[in-house]
Amino acid sequence: MGKYVSAAEALKVVQSGNRIYVQAAAATPTVLTKALAERASELRNVEVCHLHTEGEAPYADSKLAESFHVNSFFIGANVRHTLNEGNGSYTPVFLSELPHLFRKNILSLDVALIHVSPPDSHGYCSLGISVEASVAAVENAKYIIAQVNPNMPRTFGDGVIHVNEIDFLVEVNEPIYAHEVAPFSKEEEKIGEYIASLIEDRSTLQMGIGSIPNAALSKLEHHKDLGLHTEMFSDGVIDLIEKNVITCDYKGVLRGRALATFLVGSKRLYDFVDDNPFLVMKESSIVNDSAFIRRNPKMVAINSAIEVDLTGQVCADSIGTRMYSGVGGQMDFIRGASLSEGGKAIIALPSITKRGESRIVPFLKQGAGVVTTRAHVHYVITENGIANLYGKTLAQRNKELLKIAHPMHQEAIEKAFSNRM
Repeated sequence: MGKYVSAAEALKVVQSGNRIYVQAAAATPTVLTKALAERASELRNVEVCHLHTEGEAPYADSKLAESFHVNSFFIGANVRHTLNEGNGSYTPVFLSELPHLFRKNILSLDVALIHVSPPDSHGYCSLGISVEASVAAVENAKYIIAQVNPNMPRTFGDGVIHVNEIDFLVEVNEPIYAHEVAPFSKEEEKIGEYIASLIEDRSTLQMGIGSIPNAALSKLEHHKDLGLHTEMFSDGVIDLIEKNVITCDYKGVLRGRALATFLVGSKRLYDFVDDNPFLVMKESSIVNDSAFIRRNPKMVAINSAIEVDLTGQVCADSIGTRMYSGVGGQMDFIRGASLSEGGKAIIALPSITKRGESRIVPFLKQGAGVVTTRAHVHYVITENGIANLYGKTLAQRNKELLKIAHPMHQEAIEKAFSNRM
């Protein structure tokens, strides 16, 4: 049976030189990470690794650089500063492969900090809304410390863990980090309309959080028998499930059930998924495996980008040399959808930034990374239309992408590209 202790008591197992994994996204165990940071004066060279996390990250304070070093597998806003301030690193990795880094002992783990629901009558807890690589972390870390919260939804799938597997349990009672649904702009609504026009009945969807996915989902109310096989989803799918638009009856993987690896949304979303067998949460090595993704007929992958060049190269993780986010699961799903029977791989983005700079560019910024190669891209969508790049020559791609660039930038983009070629 697990041992109930205070957070301070539990975190005493952490030693200098340890590597710690922190559960991701809205399931971030912030009570535990705060207790970890409070031990800074006693610790040196502790590596804290994780995907995107929500809430504060006190261990990421540059003043604690001698104690903690942040290793991000996907860079969130709360730790982005660490790369410039010298107390952080970024490890590029497909989300589908992250669990393998732990299982193959490429990154050995000393401690895993997780966030679970209270044990049921049989002693089983749930990792709830974030399974991703946490299952592999739990299997391979020397110590497991769990933040136990009655507000954590109980979900079905891989994220079931018995209290006997947990070394220390820390009771908390606080809300799960929530994102309220933001209204979408006219440009985002137009992008959503274009995306929806490519989605056929009986398609299976992958889409993330944000205004563009929600705008696309809002245009699907008259579709039939859609499926859901996605890295993550937010509130936009709830109405479609309740209206019997998303049924998952024609999927090739886990037919009749929605499949995801983590969730971020409002309290409405967390209440919806709690004890709901329609949703199955599997670890990212399964959900993001392109071999599984491609088994869904008419698989539609919808992903975003920071910029796209005129040949179709997609930068999604950096702004020039400045790392901004991560590789994540974009390539996993772009490739899976491309290989699916009747599948469509879509990159969707506004044509300009908030500053008015073009996001369809003649060349990627110096130092920018290519997350999705020009050979993988099928469709690129902005509020100005749909560019279909599949099977197109470089010259044909240039014309397609110029058409969906913002009109005020089209001439300059074309001229810059022509002068450099």
